[in-house]
Amino acid sequence: MKCYSVAPDQDATRWIVKLEDVAPTESFPSKDGAIAAAEELAKDNTPSKLQILDKDHNIVEEREY
Repeated sequence: MKCYSVAPDQDATRWIVKLEDVAPTESFPSKDGAIAAAEELAKDNTPSKLQILDKDHNIVEEREY
C-alpha cells in the first residue's frame, strides 16, 4: 500500500505532497489544493493511504482509498 502525505513546509507558506515520505512530488499554496491533489493520486493508485499532517508533522487525519 502506498502512503501519501500532505504537510506544510518549514515556513508554513506552502503545502507539500509526498509519496512514502521520501521526495516531495508537488507543492501547493493552499492546504485544500494539496489535499485534493493527494486524494487524486491516492485514488489513482489504490490501495493507498493519505495522511494529513499539521505543522509539527503529527497526523491530523488519515484516509484510505
